[in-house]
Amino acid sequence: MANSDAHERRFPNAAALIEALALDIAGALQAGLAAGRGASLAVPGGRTPLPLFERLSSAELDWDDVWITLGDERWVEASSASSNEKLVRDHLLKGAAASANFVGLKNAAPDARGGAHASWSAVAELPRPFDFMLLGMGDDGHVASLFPGSPGLALALDPAQPPGCIAMMAPVPPRERLSLNLRALLDSRRIGVLITGTDKWGAYERARVRGPAVDMPVRALLQQQNVPVTVYWAP
Repeated sequence: MANSDAHERRFPNAAALIEALALDIAGALQAGLAAGRGASLAVPGGRTPLPLFERLSSAELDWDDVWITLGDERWVEASSASSNEKLVRDHLLKGAAASANFVGLKNAAPDARGGAHASWSAVAELPRPFDFMLLGMGDDGHVASLFPGSPGLALALDPAQPPGCIAMMAPVPPRERLSLNLRALLDSRRIGVLITGTDKWGAYERARVRGPAVDMPVRALLQQQNVPVTVYWAP
């Protein structure tokens, strides 16, 4: 039996999805700015959100008071083609959004475990709760870098843990990752999960069925009732 409380928005094509999601994110950021608290946005890496970044970069906002960070990062240099930070800098932090404040997760520590505390100390300075937490989802049900089978996953998904960053291992290179834990992801006013294609929709439908979150970590978001979650999907 499906038990997800997520709101689902399905679109006929990627262009319609991108336009609607960009408007939703810009609206959430504008609300934060209007409240006088500054605004904060966390975004995923990968290729799927790049058209969204391009669209959002032209949004008419007071970007000087917007803070942007990542839900996870590959532990590679920011100049690497594998870096999520590089994708954000190349595709989002330009045009109108060039003046936004960006806080990356990669630092000078030799490994993700060693850099986790400093990374969270930097992210913790952003206006929180995050006005919008945007995530992707893998075919295995992972979100951010919370991968099934990764050492430390149960701790990362423990809602009793304080918000923070945690070192994780991905099943594919570059394997070393740093991710926000569940408590940090849920420290948000709204969460959006961006997925495209029939395979991802099938994975989402499996995740909607009650089961262990360690098997499909997105379940930890779908099964909680404190933060509204919207799933944005297009073929």
